[in-house]
Amino acid sequence: MVFNSRLPTFEADVNIMATLADIRKEYTRSTLEVDKVTTRPIPQFEKWFDEAVKAGVPEPTAMTLSTVSAAGRPSSRVVLLKGISEGAFLFYTNYQSNKGKALEANEHVALNFFWPELERQVRIEGVAGRVSAATSDDYFHSRPRASQIGAWASPQSTVIANRDILEARVKALENKFAAQDEIPRPQQWGGYAVDPVYVEFWQGRPSRLHDRIVYVLGEKGWTIHRLAP
Repeated sequence: MVFNSRLPTFEADVNIMATLADIRKEYTRSTLEVDKVTTRPIPQFEKWFDEAVKAGVPEPTAMTLSTVSAAGRPSSRVVLLKGISEGAFLFYTNYQSNKGKALEANEHVALNFFWPELERQVRIEGVAGRVSAATSDDYFHSRPRASQIGAWASPQSTVIANRDILEARVKALENKFAAQDEIPRPQQWGGYAVDPVYVEFWQGRPSRLHDRIVYVLGEKGWTIHRLAP
């Protein structure tokens, strides 16, 4: 009886999976060749990023950040790229958030950009470290005032009873900083720089025979290889 009561759900799941199996797209927009890429990964990334912006990709700076906690549990979320400095990828967050705690426990991270409009993705593996306080201050003060208040108001990743708590904190902070032209950066908020050691450029191709060009950092600098799809 229990099995029969679950049968409609099972059938629905099968139908959904059949539909998912039929979803496929042929990638035909472009190609990627070893002799056409730059000798270092950052210029190649900047080239592709500029093309993503010009193509009207809705969120070209959106990147999946993957971390591993002290317990060895992986976790991913989308954050926004906020700059490239001295070959490192920059993003900002609350140091007390789940990702901040994971980064304190394990500095090794992965980033992933996916630009479907160009049938491209970029995979990055590297080491994350906090940027200087001055760099975090500069970026914090470039943000809209409401975003600055939000950084103070949100105890990121902690459980809260309802949204009213956040809105009450925002109002209290708006009153607190009302007479100040410049809001100080909260000490629990700042930036990270990801220094890459592995950067892969993926270009979709027909029949899933995609082009994959990878840069690997070694003692003598970057080497470039083609990977099988």
